[in-house]
Amino acid sequence: METKDGSNNKVKTTRGSKEPSWTPKKENSPEWLREKSFLYNKKITCPVCGSTFEAKAVRSSSYRILSKDTDLFIRYSVINPYFYDVWLCNNCGYATMKVDFLKLRKYHVDSIKERITPSFKPREYPDIYNIDIAIERFKLSLLNYVVMEAKASSKGVNCLKLAWMYRLKKNKDKELLFLKQALENFKEAYSAEDFPIYGMNKHTIMYLIAELLRRTGNEEKALMWLSQVITSRGVNVRLKNLARDQRDLIKEKQDKEALEAEKSRLELISLKEAEEAKTKKKSIFSKFFKK
Repeated sequence: METKDGSNNKVKTTRGSKEPSWTPKKENSPEWLREKSFLYNKKITCPVCGSTFEAKAVRSSSYRILSKDTDLFIRYSVINPYFYDVWLCNNCGYATMKVDFLKLRKYHVDSIKERITPSFKPREYPDIYNIDIAIERFKLSLLNYVVMEAKASSKGVNCLKLAWMYRLKKNKDKELLFLKQALENFKEAYSAEDFPIYGMNKHTIMYLIAELLRRTGNEEKALMWLSQVITSRGVNVRLKNLARDQRDLIKEKQDKEALEAEKSRLELISLKEAEEAKTKKKSIFSKFFKK
């Protein structure tokens, strides 16, 4: 069975499955208790201020993958691991995606203490996070990356995940905003950083740049990047097929638009010819009956 995501891109979905709405669940309801059972607390020491806190983590056996969007977004059922992807120290305000949380240098620590901590206001979060909490935490994480002058790839992945959260909320404007920011950062990372980048090799990043170009309306440049993926040696077969699918999708869209444009052109010509014929006929009758 096929469905469509928020950007009108086809996504393969498990037959009979349905993506949750991700709206907040009533505390102590059966759904709430079930989701809570999939979480556990992990003790973390903040590398900025030294305080300890408990970060929520999702048991790897608890979530189920429903489908994958063409920009690598994974859709889940039961519980959404993306909601718990940011670790936040509620004492000093330091926050990043969990994979980066302990990777700090001395000048990063100083930047956080000088530019984040003084204005940070601690907040108590509920036992279960919803999509709005996830967005808030990803934005705190992005702020930290900007303050730390982190690598473009870090900001790119963070922006991409924010775009995905807004896709779940069906907020197309905000999704597009963060897709564009992710794109610019990935292009910079492709040129300046070593691979792999967040587990993605060179060809995967090339494909992702192409797909983000397509989703943000730059189809000609997307075709150039997709062509590079398709013609490069050593590309994973699945990735190469995905690149071909997106290339064909763009060309089908362009062919359809060209056909519609030609149809509109011919209709205008027909209308113009009909109007000219009408005017000519009127002119003939005017002459004939002229007094």
